[in-house]
Amino acid sequence: MKIIYVYDALCGWCYGFSPVMTKFQEKYKNELSFEVISGGMITGERIGAIGEVASYISWAYKDVEKATNVKFGTDFLDKTLKNGKAIFTSIPTAIALSVFKDLKPENSIEFAAELQKAIYFDGIEPENFNAYGKIAAKFGEDSEAFIAKMKDAFYQKKIEEDFKLSSAFGVTGFPSVFLEVDETYYKIASGYVPFSVLENNFLSVKNRKE
Repeated sequence: MKIIYVYDALCGWCYGFSPVMTKFQEKYKNELSFEVISGGMITGERIGAIGEVASYISWAYKDVEKATNVKFGTDFLDKTLKNGKAIFTSIPTAIALSVFKDLKPENSIEFAAELQKAIYFDGIEPENFNAYGKIAAKFGEDSEAFIAKMKDAFYQKKIEEDFKLSSAFGVTGFPSVFLEVDETYYKIASGYVPFSVLENNFLSVKNRKE
């Protein structure tokens, strides 16, 4: 059995959901494999300065905090968001994840969580490649080599595979979680759900298949 987690690093609800996925992997890592797919929430014409959506984020983040108990950092709220000039794009974070999956796929859930923390707590700008190199270094990777891979056209093209997979799964919102059993996919989460719901949905499918 395999878990497929479709997320986007710039999705606020995915940020709130990251502790749930981290806990779920920790509990079931011995019986499940895990894959993270970048959904490409902000691409194409959606890419633009964060100031264009600041009025929405400035109240929407409170709903995420209330529902998930995950906090947005003052560096994001008082600097990045208020400044409004950072370009909000899902492309760099998707590239970073794609590079990392080739290096340490077993740690992809943790890496995805670190990307979201960097954006929404530490307030880094999404186009800050150096920040992603530092995150990779936390997992034992060479920072400069990681950044070099991010700039490689191979990975800049490879993220399209993730985006296409997300569409193939029919994902229209993030986060979404699927359980693969014998090449059949079961959606066990659509949008934020607490750990108990994710686990119950997983066990429900698992028990039917045993």
